[in-house]
Amino acid sequence: MTYPFRQVRWQVTSALDGKCPLRFYRNAFSKEAKPINCVRSLNLTDQHKIRIGACAWSFQDWHGSFYPSDLPESQWLEFYANYFPAVEVDSTFYAAPAEATLRRWIEITPPAFRFACKLPREITHSYQLRDCMAELSSFLRAIELLAPKLQVILIQLPPSFAPKHGNAALRKFLGQLPQDFRFAIEFRHVGWHRPRIIRLLEKHRICWVWADTTPLNERNLAPFEFLPRTTDFLYLRLLGDYATKYNVDGERVHRYQKLLWKREAALDSWSLKIERHLSEVRNVWTFISNHFEGFAPETCQRLAQRLNFDLPLPSQTEQELSEQERSQLDLQL
Repeated sequence: MTYPFRQVRWQVTSALDGKCPLRFYRNAFSKEAKPINCVRSLNLTDQHKIRIGACAWSFQDWHGSFYPSDLPESQWLEFYANYFPAVEVDSTFYAAPAEATLRRWIEITPPAFRFACKLPREITHSYQLRDCMAELSSFLRAIELLAPKLQVILIQLPPSFAPKHGNAALRKFLGQLPQDFRFAIEFRHVGWHRPRIIRLLEKHRICWVWADTTPLNERNLAPFEFLPRTTDFLYLRLLGDYATKYNVDGERVHRYQKLLWKREAALDSWSLKIERHLSEVRNVWTFISNHFEGFAPETCQRLAQRLNFDLPLPSQTEQELSEQERSQLDLQL
């Protein structure tokens, strides 16, 4: 389905993948495409480098708050891709998508839309990078169809993966990664924060993920992290405090439909870090979790504003449009 209330078109320019976006939009009452107005002056080359999106798109809590209340889940990705230039796929952490699923993802997203996806937990958590080349090859073959739109594969390591027992496995694993894909690695154990690991990632052109998992009770503090830059792109994950999801009994604590706690200092700090490195990299991939401030779409918008460009979200009018009204608008346009 085409959403007449906000159709996005991507204009191709030169960058890392040759398909960086200059986004245009039209609203429900105008056929004229208009360029997004920057909050302040920003070099367009730098603006094109920045891709901001969410850690996944399929959240029931967004139904009625980001997605229109009558929009079927099968159309959520298409709707999401009208507002964001990229998404981090969480489902690949559990299993590789079916071929038909990948084909649909490609078809319903704009040409310049980009995916990042997680390496399966079977490789990172179960095997902990050991003796898993068959599983890695199988996964890469399964997602090969997505390659034209797949920008980065995330290697998310568990906190239990420590240098004492994992150093040899890490070195062997990185040395066997194919050159056909770009990889980023997220260390959850502080023992990896060593110059020799930085050199290892630089050697294999693997991006060191910058991740913010600051506890909620420290949200007013600007994060201070060991943040090396190991390749020609940045990969930032604003994850927040996952303790906000469940209580001690495993019951849900919050619904993620609006901002619940603002992290002003953190967003200020991360935007400054991104700006500081913009001239040194080709792309900045930033993915935001609901747990960071309670509602990832609005956090994406808030970070974009700090980086001097506008990232419009669905208006209340767009959210409330019924299926019949959207069909009527479609005919009018």
